[in-house]
Amino acid sequence: MHILTSNTNVVTMVLIGGDYMEKSGTLNLRVNPTLKADAETILSRLGIPMSTAVDMFLNQVVLVGGIPFSVTVPKPPAEIDASQMTKSQIHAKLQRGYDDYKAGRTQKAAQAFDKFREKHV
Repeated sequence: MHILTSNTNVVTMVLIGGDYMEKSGTLNLRVNPTLKADAETILSRLGIPMSTAVDMFLNQVVLVGGIPFSVTVPKPPAEIDASQMTKSQIHAKLQRGYDDYKAGRTQKAAQAFDKFREKHV
């Protein structure tokens, strides 16, 4: 049986019983409330309780002997990687951005993020 309680940014999980090993440990986590809500939404769509997802993660840590996925800083696409651009390329991109601003071709950040989430979440 899994007992899961949470408030805005703390998840408390008590694991009791189980098929292959006793689950009586308690895990208290402080997490970003937005991250927690987003993860709960996705896990709910998958039909997986948060406590089961955490248990799955910990099992994978033990099975692979470490973090079960690559932990890296994503490499930016070449067209926006300033470290790969010449000064004139950077200047041209900044000028295009300034021209867009002057022409009113802008949107609020919240609106841009909402559009991104619609396409990618």
